[in-house]
Amino acid sequence: MTDVIRITMWSGPRNVSTAMMRSFENRSDTSVSDEPFYAAYLRATGLNHPMRDAVLASQPHDPAAVIAALLGPVPDGQTIWYQKHMTHHMLPDFDRNWLDQVTNAFLVRRPEAVLASYVERRAEVTLADIGLPQQVEIFERVADRLGAAPPVLEGADVLAAPQSALSALCRRCGIPFDAAMLAWPAGPRPSDGAWAPAWYDKVEASTGFGPPRAEVAFAELRDDLKPIAEAAQPYYERLARHRIGVKLS
Repeated sequence: MTDVIRITMWSGPRNVSTAMMRSFENRSDTSVSDEPFYAAYLRATGLNHPMRDAVLASQPHDPAAVIAALLGPVPDGQTIWYQKHMTHHMLPDFDRNWLDQVTNAFLVRRPEAVLASYVERRAEVTLADIGLPQQVEIFERVADRLGAAPPVLEGADVLAAPQSALSALCRRCGIPFDAAMLAWPAGPRPSDGAWAPAWYDKVEASTGFGPPRAEVAFAELRDDLKPIAEAAQPYYERLARHRIGVKLS
């Protein structure tokens, strides 16, 4: 179908990425996919993530097969395919050329807030685990092709003004805003990744975007996390300077 719009949302972990997926899935014209490169990433790296075996059993391990599927027919014959991606899953030897055939968008969060949240679920963390260097790499590749910055959303802005943020994102992606994106039924989804029991308890209890969070300040971080936050900050700033403006109500 030539009129299909494939939106690839590139995020690091512990942002509002799953809530954003819920938001798009609540549209009647949209199918969603949850982190389709996760199993390929785990197979290639050998990393021990929560529910590793379940993830490996649930998805293809060959990144070329994942890409072929993402560029293939849209599930359920929909006209929009929202694909939630973690930037760190795109390892350096995974092909990037397919990015030229989709509409790329980026979701960011301050690194100290990401780190504080991440270590609540997985004790060990590195700069690569939170995906900011990879996010900048993908962003710059897309921007070079477009000759302009692709859309960047700040997770805190989505929580503060969801209708304004989502309306702006939809305009940039070439689709109409749908008010159904603002609320959804609680509970799990068949579209959720196999890792959902380890990570999605809060989003499964949600029925919409929550209120803005009280973000962790740099001084409040554990000492071992501060060097990672400092290394991540320039990458975050590179992206955040292009963030979509939202109207706070």
